[in-house]
Amino acid sequence: MSSPGPDHRDRFRDLYTGHFDALLSYALRRVDRPEDAADVVADTFLVAWRRRSHLPAGDEARLWLYGVARNMLANQRRGERRRDRLGEALRARLAASADLWAPDPSSGLTERAVVRAALARLGDLDREVLSLTVWEELEPREIAAVLGVSAQVVRTRLSRARGRLRDLLGDELAPSGHVVQGSTPGPRLALEEGS
Repeated sequence: MSSPGPDHRDRFRDLYTGHFDALLSYALRRVDRPEDAADVVADTFLVAWRRRSHLPAGDEARLWLYGVARNMLANQRRGERRRDRLGEALRARLAASADLWAPDPSSGLTERAVVRAALARLGDLDREVLSLTVWEELEPREIAAVLGVSAQVVRTRLSRARGRLRDLLGDELAPSGHVVQGSTPGPRLALEEGS
């Protein structure tokens, strides 16, 4: 787009200085917050600047500016309604899944202590392979990239690490990976070869 000529700049400057206060008053009477009115007026004059070569002449320009400001207000209200609906939907989802966001810190405490103790007795590589598999939910090829080894090495290490962890946990965990005492399920341990 070519730069505006002096006539367009002068006309826009006159339009701005001649109608700014009236448009601001118009917007202030229609919004809840003064900063929203300032945004409406700024957006209105931005549209006017972009369409300066098509602005109506005389008093029609003032009416045109009011029409643009009215559209800006409508856009702003639609945006607020969208944000409100989105906020309500988000709050409803968070409320419905509050237990996922704020679980009871004491649930599974005993089991976690048993598992952490067993993990601490594993070698560093076994512990890392299990952690990346279970907690980070990485695939063997992804773990291979993290550790700088082949996927086959990861599969072998994972199989051995599962066996060693099973041996360390002994009778404290059932085969499904749950604590024998009580019925509270614990963390997914991926102790089974196929998981």
